[in-house]
Amino acid sequence: MKPPFTGGCVCGVVRYECTSEPLLMAKCHCRDCQITSGGPYTPAVIVPISAFRITKGTIQHFGTPSLAGGHNQRGFCPKCGSRLTGGESIEKGIIGLLASSLDDPSWFQPSLELFVADAQPWDPLAPSLPKYPQNMPSP
Repeated sequence: MKPPFTGGCVCGVVRYECTSEPLLMAKCHCRDCQITSGGPYTPAVIVPISAFRITKGTIQHFGTPSLAGGHNQRGFCPKCGSRLTGGESIEKGIIGLLASSLDDPSWFQPSLELFVADAQPWDPLAPSLPKYPQNMPSP
């Protein structure tokens, strides 16, 4: 994957662009991600928030409590409801983009799995990836 890369919602009302390579790609199995995505995990592409911009429309946000502290801001299209972002942190300078919302999600290559303590027994984990019971330890 070479930046810039783009993505958006299913109805086309919201579009975004990122001008940086990902800092990290991960599969998050937390219950919030399961419930808000309707799937067993959320495929997240973490990028610098300074390299991310909305190019069309606006994102609506919904926050939930986070084990990492504060709230986990999730962004979605206000028209079709497609989830586009998560883990937005101005303090940390990062934002998570959902790999499913990318124009070309084929380059998503997760390097780890988070919150595997919440993983569903019917969803096999990738044997080769490092796993964390909850969030990654802070450096």
